[in-house]
Amino acid sequence: MKTDNTVWHAHLVTKQERAELKGQKPCLLWYTGLSGSGKSTIANAVDDLLFQQQRHTYLLDGDNVRHGLNGDLGFSDQDRIENIRRISQVAKLFVDSGLIVSTAFISPFQTDRDMARAMLEPGEFIEVFIDTPISVCEQRDPKGLYKKARAGEIKDFTGLDSSYDVPKQAEIQVMTAKQSVQQCAQQIIAYLKTNGYIG
Repeated sequence: MKTDNTVWHAHLVTKQERAELKGQKPCLLWYTGLSGSGKSTIANAVDDLLFQQQRHTYLLDGDNVRHGLNGDLGFSDQDRIENIRRISQVAKLFVDSGLIVSTAFISPFQTDRDMARAMLEPGEFIEVFIDTPISVCEQRDPKGLYKKARAGEIKDFTGLDSSYDVPKQAEIQVMTAKQSVQQCAQQIIAYLKTNGYIG
């Protein structure tokens, strides 16, 4: 039950101080795209490159979060919205700790991605559109989900019987059907360097 009797507790150590200690500008890399587009693969590759550069990061993967924090949620539109609301709040806390945070979620609705953006300060939310045609995603089908959805075993499957809002103004757009994983990852690293998130 929601309560009005809570007050945000300010920390003595600020976000800016945590960021300065880590030598980086905290942000949230929000990877969005269809199932099979390469969100988790690209996010992992970027996280690995940042780790090699001794950056302080954390990756919140959609499937992993549904094993715990969001384990009570299904895939109806309402549950998808709550899934994104919860992960947005967690990601906000991680950004506040000075980390470069990555989230790999389909997050099909633009309104939900806008909500996540609005939770952060200007410049902290970086939308990364993994732009992969559904035909390619279905051909890859790494988890066999498209096959199950086509057979009627999975309902509300994004791109088939549930809609996906294509990002209109993503900060970064990568095309995994035309670029290798490393090329996509390097493109994102280049953005972070150019815009002062890492040195």
